[in-house]
Amino acid sequence: MMITELPLAKIAEGVFKGTFSAVEVLQEFLKNIEKRESKLNAFITVAAEEALASAKKVKKGQKGKLLGVPLALKDNLSTRGIRTTAGSKIIEDYIPPYNATVVDRILGEGAVVLGKTNMDEFAMGASTENSAYGPTRNPVDEERVPGGSSGGSAAAVAAQLAPAALGSDTGGSIRQPAAFCGVVGLNPTYGAVSRYGVIALTSSLDQVGPLAKTVADARYLFNVIAGKDSKDATTVAGKFTKAVGIKNLRVGIPQEYLKEGLESGVKERIKKVGEYLAGLGAKVSEVSLPHTQYGLAVYYIITPSEASSNLARFDGVRYGVQEEGKDILELVSRSRGKGFGAEPKRRIILGTFALSSGYADQYYLQATRMRTLISKDFEKVFQNVDLLLTPTTPTTAFKIGEVKDPLSMYLADVFTIPAKLAGLPALSVPAGTIHNLPVGAQLIGPKFSEEMLFGVGEEIEREKWS
Repeated sequence: MMITELPLAKIAEGVFKGTFSAVEVLQEFLKNIEKRESKLNAFITVAAEEALASAKKVKKGQKGKLLGVPLALKDNLSTRGIRTTAGSKIIEDYIPPYNATVVDRILGEGAVVLGKTNMDEFAMGASTENSAYGPTRNPVDEERVPGGSSGGSAAAVAAQLAPAALGSDTGGSIRQPAAFCGVVGLNPTYGAVSRYGVIALTSSLDQVGPLAKTVADARYLFNVIAGKDSKDATTVAGKFTKAVGIKNLRVGIPQEYLKEGLESGVKERIKKVGEYLAGLGAKVSEVSLPHTQYGLAVYYIITPSEASSNLARFDGVRYGVQEEGKDILELVSRSRGKGFGAEPKRRIILGTFALSSGYADQYYLQATRMRTLISKDFEKVFQNVDLLLTPTTPTTAFKIGEVKDPLSMYLADVFTIPAKLAGLPALSVPAGTIHNLPVGAQLIGPKFSEEMLFGVGEEIEREKWS
């Protein structure tokens, strides 16, 4: 087996034993990047020199769960000394003086930062077409999108440009591109992974998680980055539930996820996954999440509102490109006008409106109330089932430039958003292909049930889906 095909643990073990060096591992992935990156555009920055310097410091016999493993990082994760743009021109020259906590954790286990992956600007998008550095192409079909906003990370893993990657998920930005590219993606429980050093979009939703070739690799990387962080007060020392056997596991399929708007082939595949789990001894039944139909509307009030506040710092004075102006108002207006792309501008305007005097009660507060009802739906359903099985996305990957209407693009996250609003963990696992395009099955569990999701995900992974 080639180095680029090895599991994360096997790469680290090989470096530890001296079977191959960290430099040799890095060079194999850099070769793949050289072959395919010019077409895929999975990276904004390939940190070849920095990675080589780090790899040379890794020695045989060192300890580290990720010893010599080169990882790709979404470009909204702060990396000391390596450019971090969040997919935007407004901070195109920003070089952080510190690392995000998740970056420190992987480095502490001996990992090598391979580069920073392409993304929708400030994580606003579902296709990675909103990047200021050009769209990323799906390695499965280069005429199609890889999903977003962590499209670069998903594409890098799918094309074997990196053995695994970190992304961030706000409304589905890990799971949706994982489904489109045929890889595994985990959105962790809110608070399970530190957000310190992540360039924020929606602080009450953002979570960092792994994208990997297999469930085992996703679990392996998650266990490195998870845990309480003194720099992030929202993190908790989660007591993760242990993996459970599939026999007698109660699996619910929400009826609201199988209605109109869902591609027929995707619907049939999810039904087959349910039948497969039932054949292994699981008890599969239909359940209802009545308020889930409002998830998309709630998300697109809460996210623009929090984004308008989070992005206020990028004004040409404190952060970002600075344009000339006769006064401070003109300076800020010109700087933000030039630095931000169309989608950030759209969401900043929407969010500012939703929070403005006279409208905050009508929109933002109503959205937070509905968010509570959506959370309670999940709490109620988990009294009767152990986890939920749903499609990850309503369709397979669409062609680049095919979806021009922003509202239609927002629908790509319709099945991933509700779990985010409730702060729940969700795992997207490949479930074969339709017309040669990957399909993702989504598993949603109660808070801190990641191990249970991994266990069921591995069962789905074992089946050779047609």
